[in-house]
Amino acid sequence: MEAYESFAAVYDMFMEDTDYDAWVDYIQAIWEKEKVSPKLILDLGCGTGNVSQRLAKKGYSMIGIDISEEMLMIAKAKAQKEGLDILYLMQDMREFELYGTVNCIISLFDSLNYITEEEDLLQVFSLVNNYLHPGGLFLFDLNTEYKFCHVLGQNVFAESREDAAYIWENYYDEEEGINEFYMNFFIQEKNGQRYERKEEWHYEKAYSIETIKKLIEKSGMELVNIYDAFTFEPPKEDSERIYVVAREVMKTEQCDVFQEELK
Repeated sequence: MEAYESFAAVYDMFMEDTDYDAWVDYIQAIWEKEKVSPKLILDLGCGTGNVSQRLAKKGYSMIGIDISEEMLMIAKAKAQKEGLDILYLMQDMREFELYGTVNCIISLFDSLNYITEEEDLLQVFSLVNNYLHPGGLFLFDLNTEYKFCHVLGQNVFAESREDAAYIWENYYDEEEGINEFYMNFFIQEKNGQRYERKEEWHYEKAYSIETIKKLIEKSGMELVNIYDAFTFEPPKEDSERIYVVAREVMKTEQCDVFQEELK
């Protein structure tokens, strides 16, 4: 599983058109639909904290986990500037640890597509189940095979700004279900005289809905629903992103993590 390194420095710049408020509104709509009111939430694969910080401003207690030290440094700096008390932890989601359970776990922006082995994804689901409060929800999104095949695969994207630019090449292997991202970044140096070139490779796996259902069941959770992203409609053949909602159903005793902080 690859960590964002060079990209971390320009991530927020190139993602500035993303409507993070709409993503948060959709999460809250799912909570309302499922009649849950989480207090403590884990953002798994939190990146630079754009969602965790918006949720914190709405009064939720937040924990963020990411494998990228560079992304977390930016997230921490932004939270400190906003006066937000968010616990950010550098961990691999395949072996993450908490001190207790949380009410809800979210994983957005296709973070789980970065888990390219089925057994590793099952391990993530099992850990999620372990750290969910009784009846807690797990919400995550995935890029679909349709998106890899028909939108990203074999295509090149580029963007140029005054102080940075990137070229993003995609290669989709239909047999393996793996999309390779090759990214070239050109980042202006502090003196403004030159641009430094950096490159990163990332890989995402396309998972079928049948596989996701099977792994959720194996992990001990219950599948609640799967939606075409930002709707409450079932996925379509041309859905580019889906949302999956699962629930913890095995625990019977109450056990809050950081209980004193929530009082």
